[in-house]
Amino acid sequence: MSAKTTRLGGVGSRDVADFTEVAPRVWVAHYDWMYVNITLIGGERGLVMVDTHGSEAMARTVADDVRRLGAGPLTALVNTHEHWDHTFGNVVLLEEFGAMPIHATEWAAEHTLESAEDVRERYRGLPDDPHAASVLATRVRAADQVFSSAKVLDLGDRQVELIHPGRGHTAGDLVVNVPDAKTLVAGDLVEESDPPFYGEESWPFEWPPSLDLVLGLLTPDAVVVPGHGKVVDKDFVQDQRSDLGVIAETIRDLASRGVPLADAVDGADWPYEKKWVVNAVRAGYAQVPRGVRQLPLL
Repeated sequence: MSAKTTRLGGVGSRDVADFTEVAPRVWVAHYDWMYVNITLIGGERGLVMVDTHGSEAMARTVADDVRRLGAGPLTALVNTHEHWDHTFGNVVLLEEFGAMPIHATEWAAEHTLESAEDVRERYRGLPDDPHAASVLATRVRAADQVFSSAKVLDLGDRQVELIHPGRGHTAGDLVVNVPDAKTLVAGDLVEESDPPFYGEESWPFEWPPSLDLVLGLLTPDAVVVPGHGKVVDKDFVQDQRSDLGVIAETIRDLASRGVPLADAVDGADWPYEKKWVVNAVRAGYAQVPRGVRQLPLL
């Protein structure tokens, strides 16, 4: 089994979601399974969808919800990163709405298939999970339009900015900025339903400065769509950045004092419950600069 840790969602009670307009021509649908958000951004040339959910079955529900909204044709998809709960609807949405580009960072596109196999392996061990069959049956397609730093999608009367602010939740995170609507779709760099999710492929020391760049894009009255949970504001992002900064500095301090990895989680106070920082500590110890380390660490 891959060493990576991947979010596995629980059972939700509501499959159909209404797209709610959170800013001018920006709609968000919130789904109970994994509390995931799907965002639509409208312009005169059509709609851009940000993230596509975690299975073909759920993507068909998303497609029905888009049609029910009736805001225009779907013309492009964006994956905020490579994880399955943001990419497993890609194939179905192309089938439902026709050929269109799928945008992501180079890293995310290159690692989508690997990430998909990781979650499949985990779901093979959960045969009683009600979503297991649909996840395992999902066909996976990675993004075909990639960039390394920034890219602009032209919707005619609106420019949509895709920005890689740096490594954080993964090495391939992007945010979607809609300047005229004062709205930013943050992917899993920001989460509201639970504390930010660290996998072993996360970058705990780089996540806080990546959020600093995101904060620089936000106006005081900005609308921020997290990867999971309710829509938030700039103050929420600032608070989460502060918590992630505390986690990063605590890991650095533990490593610099030679606290063994096995004792590190219990060896400090954390902004979140310990279960949420286990992978942050593991990843941080692997990434801490060699000059900071003191023996013994393991």
